[in-house]
Amino acid sequence: MPQRGERRRPYAARVRKVAGRPVAATGKGRYVAVRVMLVGVLVVAGLKLVQVQGFQASALAAKAESQRTTTITIPAKRGSIEDRNGTKLAFSVETRALSVNLRLMRKTWAEFAQKNPTKGQNFETRAAAAAKFLAEKLPGKLTETEALADFHKTQDFTYLADGVEPSVAEEITQKFPEIGSETRAAREYPGSTLASNVVGLANWRMDDPDVSKHNLHGLDGLELTRDDDLAGTPGKMIADTAQGSDSVVIPGTERDAQPAVPGNDLVLTLDSDVQYALQSQLSDYVAKSHAKGGSAVIMDAKTGEIYGLADDRTFNPNDPKTYTPDLMNDKAVTTPYEPGSVNKLVTATAAIDSGVTTPEAVNVVPGTLKVADHTVHDAWTHGTVHYTTTGIFAKSSNIGTLLLAQQLGPDKYMDYLKRFGIGQNTGLGLPGESRGYVPPRNTWTGTTFGNLPIGQGLSMTVVQMAGMYQAIANNGLRVQPRIVKEEVKPDGTVVPEAAPKTEQVVSPQTATTVRNMMRSVVQSGKNGNSGTAPTAALEGYQISGKTGTGQQVNPATGAYSDSMYNITFAGILPADNPRFVVGIWLDAPDSTLPAGHSAAPLFHDIASYLAQRYQIPLSQTATPYMPLQVDN
Repeated sequence: MPQRGERRRPYAARVRKVAGRPVAATGKGRYVAVRVMLVGVLVVAGLKLVQVQGFQASALAAKAESQRTTTITIPAKRGSIEDRNGTKLAFSVETRALSVNLRLMRKTWAEFAQKNPTKGQNFETRAAAAAKFLAEKLPGKLTETEALADFHKTQDFTYLADGVEPSVAEEITQKFPEIGSETRAAREYPGSTLASNVVGLANWRMDDPDVSKHNLHGLDGLELTRDDDLAGTPGKMIADTAQGSDSVVIPGTERDAQPAVPGNDLVLTLDSDVQYALQSQLSDYVAKSHAKGGSAVIMDAKTGEIYGLADDRTFNPNDPKTYTPDLMNDKAVTTPYEPGSVNKLVTATAAIDSGVTTPEAVNVVPGTLKVADHTVHDAWTHGTVHYTTTGIFAKSSNIGTLLLAQQLGPDKYMDYLKRFGIGQNTGLGLPGESRGYVPPRNTWTGTTFGNLPIGQGLSMTVVQMAGMYQAIANNGLRVQPRIVKEEVKPDGTVVPEAAPKTEQVVSPQTATTVRNMMRSVVQSGKNGNSGTAPTAALEGYQISGKTGTGQQVNPATGAYSDSMYNITFAGILPADNPRFVVGIWLDAPDSTLPAGHSAAPLFHDIASYLAQRYQIPLSQTATPYMPLQVDN
């Protein structure tokens, strides 16, 4: 209260103190403060608007557009692979991949439940119904439990199933529009294991970071090496996509489409019927001989085209469980071996071509031969015998072969190895092909030249081995082997493969002489005049060929084994008018069994099948009897 006589100040002018600070007693100060704050906020917002519209407009517009639109790759149809007669070995069919935008799904189902509370549907009931329906329509691809688990993932997008029939996918997406369907392709292999070692495998590359391509890629065989020809060129289009996914296209927004260009079809030189017979006969013989494995090839004697190329076991491209390195390894081209006496063809050809000997010349062959620090024996014990040159090779005398090779000399012998393509890649075009091995000439020792002419110390594949005999069957002209005949473009244009490389190994006269000499290998005679493979003979046809038994190296000792062998045979059908060359390799068969010490019976069966299938005319004359051993 004011004291007596003190003048009272107006109430509006009074100021009271709170915690030692003066505080206005009216709302005027508050109004001013709020006004200042609002002006500040408007200034900041204006500056931000100027920045966005003036400096960041283009960048932000582009970012918004990229979030709204997506470039969709249109898969190209992969070309088919077929045999020489048009039988499909691999082709593509259209399928669908089902996916779901989980964020959109949750939102859609939540809105439906909110708008239709009386229908008793919510996310859980809708998900359960969709999972049950999917499981019914996709047996073997998706279970009800798996579908429910997919619907409850925390991510925004997931795939549900692949390889779905288009009609089934359409039925699913019509009933549940929140489930998307993408066009894809699946690779079909109607023959299963038929020629799979050649055709190979194409599938989705799950490790490909650009999953939007949705293209099949070659993973093995010709599917891999000719992937660029088969794959074609993908197309593309611009489309709006659902939020949270670059794959779920909003219908009706597709534009600026560039169509895909299909891949080319590949036509092979293989005959699928021949291939089937070869695979079956080889597998049966490998089992009968208790071999670890085996490979075989059937080659056109004139063109080098391969009609059949088989391993005893191979994979099934329709069954991922068989995708193992062992089964997918095409041993016919990837696995070289020491061929043994089948390689004596080189020595025989070089000796005849160089004039060292003639087929009828008599050679004195001792029971043993010292070569450097090694003593050579024949496969049978004998004293000094007199063999004709024809007899040396018909009976497969190691000693007689080395005596002829010594007259040639190592340099000339090496030259003939090169002419026959040993140690060189054939260029067949299958993955992992081995070039085999011939030791460099400057590394040879006396022992080396005691091994090579009889087929030890060097290696080759079954295709290379057959290629040597193809040159002799084709009058001395070696033709590069081929397994692809031509390509067919989407418009039907046929593009033949490039002409194969050729080399005249020896003269036609030399080739004919050697071919005739090798007919005695299948000769059956008395008094030492039988060749090593009478069981390869085919009634009505002249057959020329050569057996081989090459020692394998024991991995435990690093030395040649006395129990493990490479058993080989190469033959010409028929010898007087060659049509086919057959090469066979058996990996370590049981040599105590009749089928284990020779592949000649298998050649007989293969040759018999070929003669019937292609109605090969019978030889005009029987094979003349040739003396192999001469008594003095």
